[in-house]
Amino acid sequence: MKYMQYKIAAIVMAILCLGSCTDQLSTDPLDQLGAGTIWGSEQNSLIALYGAYKGNIQYNSEVYEVDDWWGYYGLVFMELASDNALDRRRTGSPFESFINGTLTTNNALIAKYWKVSYMRITRCNDFLANIDKVPTSDANRERLRAEARFLRATQYFYLSQFFWDVPLVTTMLTTEEANNVEKTSKADITTWLVKELTEAAEVLPRYKDIKSSERGRACKQAALAFMGRTLLGSQKYAEAAAAYKQIIDLGDNAIDPNYQTIFFESNENSSENIFVTTFIKDKASNPMPLQAFPAKDGGWCFFCPLSGIFEAYQFTNGDNFSYTDSKYDPTNLEKNRDPRLKYTLIANGTKFRSSIYKSHPDSSANGNTDYTRVGSQTTQTGFLMRKFFDESNSSQALATMYGNDFPIIRYAEVLLSYLEAKLEAGDAIDQGLLDATINKVRGRASVNMPPINELDRAKLRPILRNERRVELAMEGLRYWDLLRWGTAHEVFQGKLWGAPFPGAKAANANKDPYNRWDVEMSRSFRKDQDYRWPIPQSEQNINPNLR
Repeated sequence: MKYMQYKIAAIVMAILCLGSCTDQLSTDPLDQLGAGTIWGSEQNSLIALYGAYKGNIQYNSEVYEVDDWWGYYGLVFMELASDNALDRRRTGSPFESFINGTLTTNNALIAKYWKVSYMRITRCNDFLANIDKVPTSDANRERLRAEARFLRATQYFYLSQFFWDVPLVTTMLTTEEANNVEKTSKADITTWLVKELTEAAEVLPRYKDIKSSERGRACKQAALAFMGRTLLGSQKYAEAAAAYKQIIDLGDNAIDPNYQTIFFESNENSSENIFVTTFIKDKASNPMPLQAFPAKDGGWCFFCPLSGIFEAYQFTNGDNFSYTDSKYDPTNLEKNRDPRLKYTLIANGTKFRSSIYKSHPDSSANGNTDYTRVGSQTTQTGFLMRKFFDESNSSQALATMYGNDFPIIRYAEVLLSYLEAKLEAGDAIDQGLLDATINKVRGRASVNMPPINELDRAKLRPILRNERRVELAMEGLRYWDLLRWGTAHEVFQGKLWGAPFPGAKAANANKDPYNRWDVEMSRSFRKDQDYRWPIPQSEQNINPNLR
């Protein structure tokens, strides 16, 4: 799929313009080939299918707004709307409105998420309407049909989880029909999703049967994982556990021993990565380094982790982190800590690429451009992100150097979600279940954290949720997790803090008992309305049925 991705990118790049919901539901073309040409050969039909896979993901150039759910801005940067990270642009970031009490129907990001979802849905509907015309074997046609159904279903997963009630459109519409579609309830969309993903999973090849040249195409496990997510989000825990158990029982996937490299191009074939967004260095690359790297390396420091994610990593003996614990060393924040901390965050005094990262607010002398300060083009918290970045790549062409894939579904998520589903379904929790799930994740060779042995359901829940937070940090799931747990209104309240800088003389240092940097921002999530995104005003203006 990676080679295919590059080969046909030029053909499909021209189709990515976005208009209103009406345009996406009725007139968005699959490509620039004529209908007789595109459906007249199996190879050309794959180009049409690739258009559905690619969606609106942008390559080789930085983006400043949501391009797609699976592009870096729509996926990884969703963490900026969480307690894990802050956008360097601070209140100027539209992500902040998701959690600070200012989300309205005119938010630019929700409008783009809406548009890119219906764009991909329309491509899938067009593909499904024409796939029977393609001269290919019955088996291949059914696989292509299942892939399109899977891709369409993933978009309805996102729409129903965030917007709740949305139009469920499964055929091509005229402009008049598109202007008058009505909303379908989240409950009915969930029922449809389970059926759709179940039937797609029955046809899609297993993970182990996906050829290396087809990397990035959907497998049975990917469909089952999205079904599990759908059921978790709808609190159908027993059904979710059954979906995840199918993935586990297939036995195609495993926890990789190396936590750091599963996000690197050198290890992109790891069986832990079930479904990914694929990129190719220097050809169809991801420019996230340009927007996330430290200033010393030519980056723009957009992604600033907060104190909360730093504090979520336990000490190596399994104790929860505390600033008052003797194991905490303020001069070496990685010392005695869960190894995933050093694989995920860059902190003052740590080496990144070929030099030391200096974010200490008092270190502005000698031309240091990375020191922490409010309102500048540098870290706003004292931290930056290390996860996803292979530091052995010395290229300075930050917009084209990154060929690493982004995981959309990892086996670690499957195991943690299975345990959560069993826990919330009220099923028996025993040590065997813990060892088969959370302890497999914690016990990978490069992490080797002590096993969990807590069997009390109420005590296990916060342990599991914290494990999910640190294991899946920066992968775009934290905001969704807090929404579906119903805790967002508790978490997204009050002041924001950054890294600890004991003894610093800068004005924003030492503002609390833990010597953390004062970010000078706060959040105020509205319990009564912010759990559900409003349908964009531009769409409501076109179609009153969407109000």
